[in-house]
Amino acid sequence: MKKKVLLALMVIGLTALIVIRLASNKNTIDKRNQPETEVAKGIPVTVATAVEETLSTELVKTGTLAPFRQATVLATASGKLLRLDFELGTPVQEGQLLGRIDTHLLQLDLEKSESAAQKLRRDLQTYSELLEGNAATREKVEEVRQNYNEAANRSSQLRRQIADASLKAPISGVIASRPVEQGVFVASGSEVATIVNLSRVKVTVNLTEAEVYQVSAGQKILLQTDVYPGREWQGTLSYISPQADAAHNYAVEISAENNREAPLRSGTFVRVDFAGRAPQKMLLIPREALLESTRDASVYVIQAGKAVLRPVKAGSDYGGRVAIIEGLKPGEQVVTSGQINLQSGTPVTISK
Repeated sequence: MKKKVLLALMVIGLTALIVIRLASNKNTIDKRNQPETEVAKGIPVTVATAVEETLSTELVKTGTLAPFRQATVLATASGKLLRLDFELGTPVQEGQLLGRIDTHLLQLDLEKSESAAQKLRRDLQTYSELLEGNAATREKVEEVRQNYNEAANRSSQLRRQIADASLKAPISGVIASRPVEQGVFVASGSEVATIVNLSRVKVTVNLTEAEVYQVSAGQKILLQTDVYPGREWQGTLSYISPQADAAHNYAVEISAENNREAPLRSGTFVRVDFAGRAPQKMLLIPREALLESTRDASVYVIQAGKAVLRPVKAGSDYGGRVAIIEGLKPGEQVVTSGQINLQSGTPVTISK
């Protein structure tokens, strides 16, 4: 009896050991089969901090001088040029008589037109009297009246052309071109001369969006040219275009008094120095932080260990750095290398 109890206890103990061993093995196998939890690794990048600095900016452009005023003298009547009282380079004053066109043919046309108008006027009076006696139709009277009005208008135009046969200078200046010679026939509207006024000069240059907001109308501008080394002309910014062109540039115009001792001529290259501007605070980041072009710029900003893509508005370059007008705040970190591996929201680690 005792042997049977002892044997039973031994069997139970052995079974328990086997069960415990199997359970232990199962836990070990289960742990081995469980996937290891991957620790997210950030992409290594280098960064720079957006810093605000006060800079004395420079803005120098190159432009071409143009006359302050320029006008073309046109023949206001057709005929032979009887006189031309000027040569190339002749100074003229506004309203000065420059020449005269032969009006002989116009006078003949005027005589014919006035004769026809007088006859039609008599005819109109006659038909109007006949209409009162029911001897003519109203339609006939209106036809004669229309013909008379046309003849009268023709006579008025011819008298005006004869009066305009005197060529006068529309502005003061210097004769810059004379494409016709005295004695030739000219048609109405033909160019007879070009007058340029160089008592003042002007130059037009294009500014980018970032540059145009740094200048203002009435601002004093310095003009320089290699033709007169060491000399300066002070101009005034007289016009800023309110509309950008297709290249997103804005035209500005600077005017200046000419110098009789060192006269500037139309077509001369000049340097336009937008000097005298007060230092400005600018937010700067390295140029390599920008993605795409400065027109469609964006940067990766570090936020909570991730690189977040953000559009920005870029300004001018300053020695490898670029000014940011909108989109960033001082102290924010931007990615300067490693952008090729990034998407917005990618975890990153900052390399030293």
